[in-house]
Amino acid sequence: MYSESDLAGAVAAGALTPQAAEALRNHVAAVRSTPTVDEEHFRLLTGFNDIFVAIAAGLILVAVGFIGSYIAGKAIGGTPNDPADIGAMLSAGGFTVAITSWLLGEYFTRQRRMALPSILMLLGFAGGLFAGFGGLLGGNLPWYAEKLGIGLADELAVNRLAGTIAVVVGVLTAAGTWVHWRRFMVPITVAVGAVALVTVAVGAIMAFVPGSDAWLNAILLVAGLAVFAVAMRWDMSDRERRTRRSDVAFWLHLAAAPLIAHPVFHMLGVFNGNISPAMAGVVLALYIVFAFVALAVDRRALLVSSLVYVLWAMYALFELTGAVELSAALTGLVIGSALLMLSAFWQPMRARVVGLLGGLRESLPPTQQVAMA
Repeated sequence: MYSESDLAGAVAAGALTPQAAEALRNHVAAVRSTPTVDEEHFRLLTGFNDIFVAIAAGLILVAVGFIGSYIAGKAIGGTPNDPADIGAMLSAGGFTVAITSWLLGEYFTRQRRMALPSILMLLGFAGGLFAGFGGLLGGNLPWYAEKLGIGLADELAVNRLAGTIAVVVGVLTAAGTWVHWRRFMVPITVAVGAVALVTVAVGAIMAFVPGSDAWLNAILLVAGLAVFAVAMRWDMSDRERRTRRSDVAFWLHLAAAPLIAHPVFHMLGVFNGNISPAMAGVVLALYIVFAFVALAVDRRALLVSSLVYVLWAMYALFELTGAVELSAALTGLVIGSALLMLSAFWQPMRARVVGLLGGLRESLPPTQQVAMA
């Protein structure tokens, strides 16, 4: 399977003429009865060998993480009980995984350009850095508290110190993912860095703003909208979705969607006991709004992230009408049919939605196949 970025790269390298690439796009669009831009392509597998390599790499990363922790534990001497010793073991395992992920990426990402293993190695690198810095700094929290004259009984001061450490760890992890992006250009890297920064921001607010835990959902919603704005910036820079920028935007939308959908529905109290008909109507109305946004930007992640809530609302409505035994089946039938209809008529519905947006249409993906210059 070849992605749009592969075709664009082949044209840039001279392996294909622009006319041949465009003819292929038009052929695929005609066969599938939809413009290529509406397919929302992203590359996860280049072949079964991706799965094979990903399994092998996963085994190696787990093994080296355990070995790194084991060697650190032996160097400390025996089974550690001190937080600093536990942190040292976690740090050694994390950094070992990060280094191994980078080295594997030098071949499987930079040379072989394998999709799934590249994602796994990026996650291994970022997760290893987070565990490494977290163990190194977090394990020494009692020592920091002692040097700063903070008593462990002072819960507020300790929480602020822990929040500071979390911010530092998050920033270092985000910086590491940026270096990884500059080296390997794996599309999911930007989304991972964005999630790390969101974690930093939320952790800092929770640590330094008293009572902010009551506003957690609102804070997450604002963070989700910020990530969505970044995703749209990447999307608007490649409206025809023919370069790596489109893949970066896909993963950013995938990160933003749950940060938007889940706080909204939790603030509505969807799962706080029995749902009323009015609340179910609000959930369904919000899902229609999300569908409108998804059609406008030509991204389906927001619909998937909020699907569980509309399923719950529809299920509650069927129970309220007396169809208790068939409520789950009827919910699946109605929502499944609606989503299939949305998929089947995505192109004409999207054309209508974009047509309502006036001048904004020039910033959104086109509603029909666009010839490449």
